[in-house]
Amino acid sequence: MIFPHITAIYAAILALIYLAITGWVVAGRGKFKVLHGDGGNDNLNRRIRAHANFNEYVPLILVLAALLEARGAGTVTMNALLLPLVVARVIHPFGMMARENSTQQFALRAPGAFITWVVLAVVAVMLLLGG
Repeated sequence: MIFPHITAIYAAILALIYLAITGWVVAGRGKFKVLHGDGGNDNLNRRIRAHANFNEYVPLILVLAALLEARGAGTVTMNALLLPLVVARVIHPFGMMARENSTQQFALRAPGAFITWVVLAVVAVMLLLGG
């Protein structure tokens, strides 16, 4: 089996993004004086959901990507899959914080989610097809 070097690099980058989002949630807890849950604060709830959304998708995608790379997927393929994932995971929280039905929400949240879903689907299908 080939060690998934490219996936490992992206995993490290995504881990740093995750830490930044974690810090953002912790800062929100301090700002809004909420130790558990969201305290009914919509702003904190959005931060928590952005954090949770990252945690719901990124680990699975990284496992699948590592399997794909270990199976022999090349540098171009891996970068074509994982670079958009990084961009999606950076823009998604900004969209989560946007006003409801605002341009920022539609320009950042929806594409962040959609790109994440596409990467998940493509990696899964490639694995099933022997990619």
